[in-house]
Amino acid sequence: MDDLIRHPLAHARRERGWTQPELARQVRRVAEQRGLRSGVDRQRIWTWENDRATPDEDSQILLADAFEVDQSLITELGWPYWLPGRDHAIPLGPDSTVPALREALRTMDRRTFLTYSSASLVGLAHQWATNEPQALSAALDGKTIDTELVDLLEATGHRLTSLVTEQRQHTRTLLDAHLTTITDLIDGANYSQPVGQRLHTLAAHLAQTVAWHRFDQGEHGAAGRYWHAALHSAHTSGDRDLGAGIMSDLAYQATWLTEPKTAAEILESAVARIRHPTARALLHLRLARSQAALGAARACRTSLSTAERELARTADEPPAWCSWMSGADLLVDSGQCLADLGELEHAHQLIGEGAALLPAARSKTRSVFLSYEAGSFLKVGEADQAAAAATQSLTLAEKIGAPRCVALVRDLAPEFKKYAGVDAVDDLLDRVRAA
Repeated sequence: MDDLIRHPLAHARRERGWTQPELARQVRRVAEQRGLRSGVDRQRIWTWENDRATPDEDSQILLADAFEVDQSLITELGWPYWLPGRDHAIPLGPDSTVPALREALRTMDRRTFLTYSSASLVGLAHQWATNEPQALSAALDGKTIDTELVDLLEATGHRLTSLVTEQRQHTRTLLDAHLTTITDLIDGANYSQPVGQRLHTLAAHLAQTVAWHRFDQGEHGAAGRYWHAALHSAHTSGDRDLGAGIMSDLAYQATWLTEPKTAAEILESAVARIRHPTARALLHLRLARSQAALGAARACRTSLSTAERELARTADEPPAWCSWMSGADLLVDSGQCLADLGELEHAHQLIGEGAALLPAARSKTRSVFLSYEAGSFLKVGEADQAAAAATQSLTLAEKIGAPRCVALVRDLAPEFKKYAGVDAVDDLLDRVRAA
């Protein structure tokens, strides 16, 4: 019997339903097709999957053929990071940033890639919380990067990452190209420690932005890998608050994918190392959401109180990645927590108050909030108002190109069907079916 899945090679093999002997046969078959002979057998596969040996370059090429993977990934990502379907995060380390970035860039459209396993994410969070980043050292070869080039790269990156959601849906190729440029410079250029820190920080911000875009598109595997790459970059740069924010993004995704226990464990590691009050408020609010989903009412209320207290004491400028955090977010997410805990009347009040305070420019968040408001109206039996809020949410989601927000409205359809025959509800259900 094959060993339990502990290695990316075993995971890729199991995805295709192959045993170790079957994978060995696949490798020998592709070798024959190339006019070659291969001595790969079950025992050799076992040694690779148990880290007793690393396949040589020829064997990796044959494995790539067997898995139908682009052979260029072998040199770009290295073993075993190029293998498909890998659900284990690359460990943090001095040489981990470039493989993590290249993995994200090369897997952005491959929907067969899975999200990271819960154990992998929790382990990564613990590693991030307990390991201090090593000092950056300059690359050994390549041309020196001057500060004027970095100024230009940062200015371009800021323009791209600060676009409103409605515009950002059209910049996917630009963001990927800019991140590729930064990754190439980190990998192959010569730079001082301050320049290296700026490059890694920029890579973290770009990867974080791309991750949110992929998340909104429903590409959860790709989103997780971009957040993972962003975490490596932030860790190398030494920016603890940014790293904590990225960990909280991964936790938000876990909550969204109905894994609140994973989210809570990640956030408990992240919040212990974060400093800015606004950032702390955001992480405690997200922690409260995961605790509410778990039914942990007392812990949820404690987290909500902490989030409110931290947001109230904010004085200096918050980091860019959480500068949007406001009282509106606190009210709506607090309402969602109370709704999960069964306090529907108070939840309905808070969600309505928060949605009314949200700035018009935050269209994606407004779409999310309106879907929450629709759900809140449904729970108190206000079908017309629920349909109006859901219709606004759907209209916004389609305008900004956010399938994730469309899905929020679609998930309400079973509850809306209870009110079939109400004109506004019937119109909404017709739009949902067409979306």
